Amino acid sequence: MRRSPVPKPLSRRLRVVALGGGTGLSTLLRGLKEYTSRITAVVAVTDDGGSSGRLRKEMGVLPPGDIRDCLVALADAEPLMKELFDYRFNGEGPLAGHSFGNLFIAAMSEITGDFELAIKESSKVLVVRGHVLPSTLDNCTLGAVLEDGTVVMGETSISSSSYAIRKVFLEPRACAPLPETLHAIENADVIVLGPGSLYTSVMPNLLVEGIAESIALSDAVKVYVCNVMTQPGETDGYTAQQHLAAIYDHVGADVVDAIIVNNSPISEEVLDKYCREGSSPVSWDREALEHMGVRVMDAPVISRTNLARHDPAALSEEIMALAVSHLLTGR
Repeated sequence: MRRSPVPKPLSRRLRVVALGGGTGLSTLLRGLKEYTSRITAVVAVTDDGGSSGRLRKEMGVLPPGDIRDCLVALADAEPLMKELFDYRFNGEGPLAGHSFGNLFIAAMSEITGDFELAIKESSKVLVVRGHVLPSTLDNCTLGAVLEDGTVVMGETSISSSSYAIRKVFLEPRACAPLPETLHAIENADVIVLGPGSLYTSVMPNLLVEGIAESIALSDAVKVYVCNVMTQPGETDGYTAQQHLAAIYDHVGADVVDAIIVNNSPISEEVLDKYCREGSSPVSWDREALEHMGVRVMDAPVISRTNLARHDPAALSEEIMALAVSHLLTGR
């Protein structure tokens, strides 16, 4: 059952912090910006694949790809400018596979000598509604302990491993957050984790020193957006309860008050496509989730496309409805 529309004048007051990475976070931001401009996106910077990974190795810059996606998602610039930032070079030369936006942020980082400032200047170019922050400015690597005890380093290696993930960690362990991130969390009305890859997009943010602790202490309502589908090599066979349990095991239960799960059926055509890729719908059990101490919000939040992803408008509506309720009632 669809909720009543969230009053826009009230929603504009809300301060939102969203943590994640990959396509999940940028998808969410596209919906949230229709309600409020008081958004802080905190983006994981442990990516070591694709264009971002190449720039990281060749230029020593933090991976800009997920940050670029979030900037474009929150942009109010002309469509052509957003298309330019998303443009990816073709061919076989040294530029092949790089996106213009990644190169722009990397160049801006060299010009200013400051990755954080490079993001702020890029935000001005794109007329970004809100703020985009890296979870840390430290050059850190994501590592994982697998079920067989093997330790692997790097997002790409973790995602392609043949064993289940037991634990992830950052190297070095003491990665510092930005003061702006902690300030935004402290003053937030709603804090959103996900959607996105559990171990390689959501978790890296929570492992940065002080972030999970600040979320636990915040008076905001804390929402975990569970993925619609499992991710091959990362969450094979996971239920929503197992997604939540992984977060609890890493940083404790105080970072989540509510969980959003999809209750809309997925077409057989889309299911067949994902099944061939080793992915399946994430199942959930209301009673088990409530026993874990969270409020369960089940809603039709999947997009009506040939991709099993969240719909920005539907997902944001659920989040903002919960935030307004929390603002008005404290629940």
